[in-house]
Amino acid sequence: MATLYHHPLCPNSRFIRVVLAEYGLDADLVEERAFERRREFLALNPAGQTPVLIDNDVGVIPGAGVIAEFLDETRGLALGDRRLLPESPAGRVEVRRLLDWFNVKFFSEVSNPLVTEKIYKRFMSSDQGGGGPDMDLVRAGRTNIRYHLRYIGWLVGQRNWLAGADMTYADLAAAAHLSSVDFLGDVPWSEDEAAKNWYARVKSRPSFRALLNDRLAGLTPPPTYADLDF
Repeated sequence: MATLYHHPLCPNSRFIRVVLAEYGLDADLVEERAFERRREFLALNPAGQTPVLIDNDVGVIPGAGVIAEFLDETRGLALGDRRLLPESPAGRVEVRRLLDWFNVKFFSEVSNPLVTEKIYKRFMSSDQGGGGPDMDLVRAGRTNIRYHLRYIGWLVGQRNWLAGADMTYADLAAAAHLSSVDFLGDVPWSEDEAAKNWYARVKSRPSFRALLNDRLAGLTPPPTYADLDF
């Protein structure tokens, strides 16, 4: 069985957990606090970031994008018309563009600052940068999420799913990032009904159940977090 080094609220880790579930693959989950920079973990991924997948045949596969590409290359054809990375070159370009949007842009502007300031810093020592949240960064994340929601709403207003007619990696990545922020109660769902309805479709999938059951000691998500009907 494969092993996934992750953190329960790491958005990129959540993306890969949902992807594995969509493929019907089991993995042993090892919680990793990347900010601790453990020597053993840095040996697996010198970038010091989660997620990292350990495959029995290939070995270490670091990073959400690399893992997603690996799984498509090795398991994608078996999904047939449910393949998460389309077969057409144009379709693959659009999915990869949106993966970069959410795993890089949304991550840097919204999910990473909010999760870091409101979650990670609770467990970090002063040497690691721990302490109270920087409210300027929290406010910036809460502001930035609004135009991302509008973009999601615009996309699903033009298409059935974010990248086209079928659900793809793009939908799973976007929903994974939003789920981390939703755990914190920082998604203003009332501002875009189209984005809200799209997210309800994704979080209703069986692959999303494990994420909705995640809990951290001393932290309780809002009631709507696991409510499939909001």
